[in-house]
Amino acid sequence: MIRTIGIYIYAGLLVLGTFFKLQKTKKLQHQLSKEEIFVQPSLVSRKVFQRTGSTIEVEGQDKLPEGPALFVANHQGLFDILVLLGYLGKPVGFIAKQEIKKLPIISSWMELVRCVFIDRKDRRQSVRAIGQGIDYLKTGHSIVIFPEGTRSRGKQMNSFKSGSFRLAIKAKVPIVPIAIDGTYRVLEEPGGKIRPSSVRLTIKDAIYPEEYMSMSSNEIAAKVEEMIRLQLKTNELEQTKEKEKAEQLLSPR
Repeated sequence: MIRTIGIYIYAGLLVLGTFFKLQKTKKLQHQLSKEEIFVQPSLVSRKVFQRTGSTIEVEGQDKLPEGPALFVANHQGLFDILVLLGYLGKPVGFIAKQEIKKLPIISSWMELVRCVFIDRKDRRQSVRAIGQGIDYLKTGHSIVIFPEGTRSRGKQMNSFKSGSFRLAIKAKVPIVPIAIDGTYRVLEEPGGKIRPSSVRLTIKDAIYPEEYMSMSSNEIAAKVEEMIRLQLKTNELEQTKEKEKAEQLLSPR
C-alpha cells in the first residue's frame, strides 16, 4: 500500500508541475497545433504508467488514420486513459464524466485536448455534449469513447451501447476499434493496490464512412464489439500457448 500511495503522490506532483506550462498553453492555444498541446498530457501519462513497473506492447499504429477519428475501446480499468494518452500515437480527447471537471489542472488540460464532459443524469446536457463532440470531430480533433459505459474491472467485456457511435455517423469520420488488454491488473484487481502488469494495446483496421453509413448504430456497435472481443480472445490463446511452452521447457525430461 505504501508503494501505491507513493505512485499517487508522484502522479499528483507531476500534474502540479505542469501548472506553468498549462497557463502558457492556455494563452497560446490558438497558435499551437494539436500535437504541441498534447505533449504534456502524453508525457505525464507515460511517466505515471512507467512508475507502476508495467510494460506495454502497441500493435497497429500504422493503421491510424491521417485525420480525425472516433476511437472505440473496451474499458478494463482506470489506467486505460493513461495508456491511450501516452501510447496511442495520436492526440485524442475523451468523452468524460461531468464530475472530472472538479479536478484542478487535470480538467483544464482535458479541455485543451478537446474532451467532452457529459452528465448522464441530465438528458439535455448529454445531447449538447454529444453535439460538442461532433463539432470537435468535424474540426479535426479525434475522440475516444468507451461504449461499455463503465470499467469491466477484469478480462470480461460488457456489451457496447450504441448511442455514442452517433459521433462518428454525424461527423462522417473513421471508426477505429482498439483492444486494451491487461490494464485491470494494475489497479482493479482485489486489494486496490497498484501492481505491475503487461499491457497490450491493439489498434484494429479503421471502419470508414462508406462502409458503415448503410448500417444502423446498433449494427456498428455490434461489429466493433465483435472485432475487439476477437482480439482479446486471440491474446488469451497466445498467452496460454506461451505459458504452456514455458512450462514444457522448465519441466524435467
